[in-house]
Amino acid sequence: MRIFGWIITVTFWTLIVAFFHYTLPQKDIVRVTETENRRMDLGENSLFWASPDSGGDLTRTDRDVFFIQTVKRNGRVMAYRNEDTGWGWPPYFKFDTFNLQAEAADLRSTAASPQWAIINHYGWRLEFFTIFPNAISIRPVEGPDASKGLPWINILVLTLFAMLTYAIWVRWRRFRAARIDPALEEIEDNWIAAGEAAQSKRSRIRRWFASWRS
Repeated sequence: MRIFGWIITVTFWTLIVAFFHYTLPQKDIVRVTETENRRMDLGENSLFWASPDSGGDLTRTDRDVFFIQTVKRNGRVMAYRNEDTGWGWPPYFKFDTFNLQAEAADLRSTAASPQWAIINHYGWRLEFFTIFPNAISIRPVEGPDASKGLPWINILVLTLFAMLTYAIWVRWRRFRAARIDPALEEIEDNWIAAGEAAQSKRSRIRRWFASWRS
């Protein structure tokens, strides 16, 4: 039973960590190599794509999606999709897809004459499932070693989550001490009393049989 409880606990916190890692913003220093518009037919991976651009057809599973092709500081290539989040989740309230695409196109450069930029995004790049992180903003920087700055939003969200989790834990501990633990102790005492009563009854029966035989 304890092993089952540990499995549930580990699974729960793994999902929590995955949720925050996917949803919270991250920053990459990249060099933009290409921007393009590609027709995508969404299927089982549609959960990891944003809603159609504001004013678009919400019923279509295929749509044009902007992409920003980049190269990171370590030489690894990375592709980002560029979609509106609108009023949906995650709550980035992004409506400037076309403007962001124009900004990214203006930052295109070559390896011989690189222009580095910080791209702010959320999500994962999973090649097997054709999933791309969604770009939120982009701005030029002086070089590949430029500072990304402190992740204030991440710090604030995780701090609030930790405070909420601690408050719930404290209230659960108090509720358990006041209601659940006394009830469990009462049940245990009743079982012990019932066992002692049964043992006393069996002893009396054995003594009666012993006296009858004699």
